[in-house]
Amino acid sequence: MSNYTERAAILRPLGISPLLTTYQLMAYYGVSDWTVNEWVKKGCPVEPTAFRGRRFELDAVRAWMTTGVRVHPEAVEVRR
Repeated sequence: MSNYTERAAILRPLGISPLLTTYQLMAYYGVSDWTVNEWVKKGCPVEPTAFRGRRFELDAVRAWMTTGVRVHPEAVEVRR
């Protein structure tokens, strides 16, 4: 996810975090869209958008996951 890393490096000094699409979040965690939808139902933070689709702030999702939420077995290896 070097594209994310590059964007994050550019935006971080401005106090902005790049948002991920559902597909980017799926790729990052190696899970299916069903799993991401289940996470959202269980309270995974979603950023509001002016258009259709969901966006996720990776740091917020990481923080949510560390609160003890049970993730789907597909997410065996969580990258940090």
